Amino acid sequence: MEACYSQDKFNATSHDVMAMVIITLQAFPGIWINIFIVSVLCIAWVKKKSFNSNEKILLFLGCSRFWYLCIIWVCSFLSIIYPWYFYVHPIPQLFAAIQSFLNSSSLWVSACLCVFYCIKIANFRHIFFVYLKVKIDRIVPWLLLGSVLLSLVTCILVYNISDEVHCNNLNSTTLGNFWKLSVRTDEHLFTFFFIIGFEFATAFTAVIFSALFLIFSLWRHKCKMQTNSVKNLSMDAHIKAMKSVVSFFFVYSINFTCLVLTLIYATKKENPVKFLTLLFQYAFPAVHSLILIFSNPKLEKTLLRTLPCVKCKVCMR
Repeated sequence: MEACYSQDKFNATSHDVMAMVIITLQAFPGIWINIFIVSVLCIAWVKKKSFNSNEKILLFLGCSRFWYLCIIWVCSFLSIIYPWYFYVHPIPQLFAAIQSFLNSSSLWVSACLCVFYCIKIANFRHIFFVYLKVKIDRIVPWLLLGSVLLSLVTCILVYNISDEVHCNNLNSTTLGNFWKLSVRTDEHLFTFFFIIGFEFATAFTAVIFSALFLIFSLWRHKCKMQTNSVKNLSMDAHIKAMKSVVSFFFVYSINFTCLVLTLIYATKKENPVKFLTLLFQYAFPAVHSLILIFSNPKLEKTLLRTLPCVKCKVCMR
């Protein structure tokens, strides 16, 4: 009997260690990628003493993703090395709330970036679209502020739900009391899932329409240039922009699917589907940030200049 218990304990520990290794391999590249984005933008700000709208969004996105990946890694590390910390109030609630705030910020700012690219690059003659194109630089700070406020709402909801569940686990001493608390928790969870699901769906809808409008506009412009037998750098830039938008749309769609699956399996025990969805979610910040680097000429040139220097230093060692 003791041997079986020890074997089960060993299996659980080895599974946790494997999960920690995988999360580390995902988190640290994402951390360094977003540090690179933030560093390049800050150095550019020091030189010219100003930020354009695109750089503001990228800076905010890089910072939120950096801290999000750091919190994920710290939370995973503590859950394996010091698991008893997560039984102390309010440590698990704070971790869950901070993680949800940063994840929601990344989600909304990514959607804002896609909307910004659509308005800046796409070419439509509708009066409302022309108005947005003129005013977009003034709207960007309000979009970022709105993202923060919506993320704070999510953060507060997650903290309250986590606190409710934690208190239920501590106070459910009798069967009747446990049933009442479970019903109350289910009501809170339904409200929480509805609000979070609506938030995810709204951000994803904004990304879908922005990506489709932008792809249609770029494709129409590309066809016009081909019809006029014009083949220049502008056409190559438009093709590159279309590839970036399609890549972003594909990655964002996978992330949205994983977010929905996370909500579905939130109240269930650990299983392979839940584990895989979390892995895809943790990989999203790094993959999307790489797409942003290679779609931004300044970031791409800086990265290509930096890589040879890194290789030389490694070879010298």
